[in-house]
Amino acid sequence: MSVYLVGVDISTKTGDDGTTGLFYGGRVAKNDAAPNAYGAVDEAQACVGLVRSSAESGGELDVMLTAICRDLYVAMAELATAAENRQKLVGGSTLVTESMVETLDAVGGAVSDRFTMPTEFVIPGESEVAARLDLARTVVRRAERECIDAVHDGSSVIPYLNRLSDVLWTLARWQEGSSRATRSTSGLVD
Repeated sequence: MSVYLVGVDISTKTGDDGTTGLFYGGRVAKNDAAPNAYGAVDEAQACVGLVRSSAESGGELDVMLTAICRDLYVAMAELATAAENRQKLVGGSTLVTESMVETLDAVGGAVSDRFTMPTEFVIPGESEVAARLDLARTVVRRAERECIDAVHDGSSVIPYLNRLSDVLWTLARWQEGSSRATRSTSGLVD
């Protein structure tokens, strides 16, 4: 079955043999480290998009998450590039840069200055947006683990994903307003 987008057939059938094409050329098995890594980042990006769907359109959180989604496309491009083609990557466009990591640090710091951080683990779910942010955070953590075997020396993908999970946690606490601590003094029912 073919899918058509703007009159273009996007079903190539070239992956029917269990391989997939890489950015700038080359093919690898679909269970290779690269597709596992960029696939996990793709899933993380979809989770960030799920959060966006609950955020105020055009609001501050939406703007932050849109920028993150764009950065995750950059990470996927880098992860989908074979070692012999890495010289073709462009910082900030197809290659994750240190400045992208620094930008995440700045966002996390600016948001954390707006509220008192919890001093212990918290129970997710004080609001729908916060719960979705926590889900996205866990998916980003898994993507980070999946990327370890796929990144090349000098890559900033792992630091970016590590900081991103921290930022998503911070955004979740910010969106909650107040967090529910994991320790309960009254037993099973609060």
